[in-house]
Amino acid sequence: MFPDDIEASAAALIQAALKAGVMIATAESCTGGLVSGALTAVAGSSAVLDRGFVTYSNKAKVDLLGVSDDLLARFGAVSEPVARAMASGAVERSRASASVSITGVAGPGGGSPEKPVGLVHFAAVGPGGAVVHIERRFGDIGREAVRLESVRVALGLLLDAVTA
Repeated sequence: MFPDDIEASAAALIQAALKAGVMIATAESCTGGLVSGALTAVAGSSAVLDRGFVTYSNKAKVDLLGVSDDLLARFGAVSEPVARAMASGAVERSRASASVSITGVAGPGGGSPEKPVGLVHFAAVGPGGAVVHIERRFGDIGREAVRLESVRVALGLLLDAVTA
């Protein structure tokens, strides 16, 4: 179902989380659950994946992850502060001690000069509580390509958080 490299990354993350004794959660917007889907494609993932939040709307980000309306109004959903709040909220509202969040503009529409198609913000929380943010500008490479590249980045970022 997923490209081989994504399957391999998901399997490596599951093994690393098992070894570290870390439960993980995902908070996804533009990927719509693809990261959780890649993880659950790995046999044994239930030992480390607590839950995945698909928070496509701003209301879902507020209701499920505790992202503040003020943060969304000031910075917009596709922003570093919201990605950080999503990742933190996923840990706070689950049994996980590590999480990853993804929020972006997959396209083909919806972009602006400030937030073009292909802009994606990621954040990860590690077991120690540190939050790391990454911004990627994939460009207008197509909706599916933006989403798959986002899965790749998210899995790598979460692996780093789990093994740090």
